[in-house]
Parts: sequence; C-alpha cells; structure tokens
Amino acid sequence: MARGWESPAELEACVQGIRRFNRFYTRRIGVLQEHLLDSSLSLTEARVLYELARRDGVTATEVGGELGLDPGYLSRILRGFRKRGWLERKPAKEDGRRQLLWLTRAGRAAFEPLNARSNAQVRELLTPVSVGAQGQLLRAMESIEHALEPKGPAPTPYLLRTHRPGDLGWVVYRHGVLYAQEHGYDERFEALVAEIVAEFVRRFDPERERCWIAEVDGERAGSVFLVKKSKQVAKLRLLLVEPPARGLGIGKRLVEECVRFARQCRYKKLVLWTQGELKAARRVYQRAGFRMTGSERHQSWGRDDLVAQTWELEL
Repeated sequence: MARGWESPAELEACVQGIRRFNRFYTRRIGVLQEHLLDSSLSLTEARVLYELARRDGVTATEVGGELGLDPGYLSRILRGFRKRGWLERKPAKEDGRRQLLWLTRAGRAAFEPLNARSNAQVRELLTPVSVGAQGQLLRAMESIEHALEPKGPAPTPYLLRTHRPGDLGWVVYRHGVLYAQEHGYDERFEALVAEIVAEFVRRFDPERERCWIAEVDGERAGSVFLVKKSKQVAKLRLLLVEPPARGLGIGKRLVEECVRFARQCRYKKLVLWTQGELKAARRVYQRAGFRMTGSERHQSWGRDDLVAQTWELEL
C-alpha cells in the first residue's frame, strides 16, 4: 500500500486531481503555445532568459541546476543567446576558471517586454479575483511548492503587493513608532517620513515609481518605495520590516523588487540615503550590490551622534 494513503484508490484520485489541475493551469497561462507570449522564444528559452535577468553573474551550472535542464540542451540555448548578442561571459574575479554569464543591454532589452507581457497576463488573470481570494491563491501556490519540494521547516509565507488606501498612513505611523522605540528618534523623524510619503502621492508616476507593501497572514509587515529622482536615477526610500517579520527575507525581497523594477524602467542608477546604525538594512543593501559613496555626521531627530550614508547601485 502506498505510504500515507488509506488505499490505492485514494492515491489514484489524487493523481488524477493533480493532472486535471495541470491541464487547467497550463491552458490558462498559455504555455502550450509554440512560442511564449507571442515572442520567438520557447517556454524553456524564456525561463533561461528570466534566470539570467534576475541573477547577474551566474554560472551555466547554476542555471541548469535551478531549472533542471540537461547541460547539452542548456548549452545550445546559451549559444543561441550569444549569437543574438544577448549574452556575454566574464571570468570570475576570485577564480578565472569560472565563467559567469551576464545579459548584455540587448539581452535585457529582449527580456523586459517579455517580462512586462508576462506580468500583464497575470494581472489580467487576477483582475476578476477579489483581494482576499488573491491572498488565498498565493498561499495555496506556496503550499503546493513547499509540499512538493520541502526545504526544512516551511518558511512563513508572505505577500508583496502595491499600495492601497490606508497603506501610506500606516507607513508613516510605523516608522514613527519603531524608530522611536528602537533608535530614540523624536517626532521630527515621523514628520520627515510624512513629507516623503506626501511628495510620493503628489507626484506619483505609476509608470516609473512604486510602493510595495509586505503582508504576513493578512497583516502589513513591511514597506519600501522606489521614486524617480531624475530621468536616469531612481531612489530607494522607506525600507521597513516589522520586528516579528524579520528573518523571513522580506527586506531582501523588497530591495530586490526595487532593483528589478528600476532596471525594467531603464534607470541607470539606484541611490539611497540611510543611517550608519541601521546595520541590518546595510547588509541587505550590500548583498544587493549597493556600495557606499559617502557619509556625514549630523544631528537630527533628537540625536547628536548620527552618521548619514549614501549608497549607490549602477544598473
């Protein structure tokens, strides 16, 4: 008898249910077509392109392992990308024998409309679905992923979404409370956050700016903003993760979303301003590729020992 099942009949019912769902889902997202999203790429080629776009400086072995691809098949795909001028190889600084893969500007130009169409397709799929049902849908998908590919204790699921009415007031309130409790900042810091949020609302450009809100179990757990500083420079602002949600990778994910969106909008540089004592945030920025370009001591928000830091990321 199959492990975990009362009878072979129950196992067979589950098998058929999963196959039925697979047929339904592949039909809904259009992966049965010869070319994905009206592009010249197959589904596998598009998946390889996505991995290269989201992970600069990756090896072919890492891409193949992530996607479960035969090395020979992957090699043919990568060779095709190089012929199109989409891909370049660079030796790793620490070991010149390791060849790292990077998308060229032409490669990113090929990826961005494909990625945008994919996002638009999913948004269209979700449009008739209520906000509550969207959260249920995401949690169900995460449950499937963790059940079929467990990686130790199941991590606490979280949801990233764009802002809705009420979110911006929460951002101001939680910044005021947490920075007072954890760093001793007075109400003038909360006033600064309110000014930043008000400016975001007044000048909001939905094509080139975003606010992301993280949720855990339906409760707000974090935020970050990407705002336009100039035509070629974007600014990351107001990164926040609630104490109970720290350690879940939310801060890292919020910063990654900012970087991804900034590249999609074809900004040349992403900058941010932070305080030297915010060590956890600094580690997130460093891991995302930011480098500190300046620092200055200042007295603000009831503190006379602060060190402001400027960080930049070339896109």
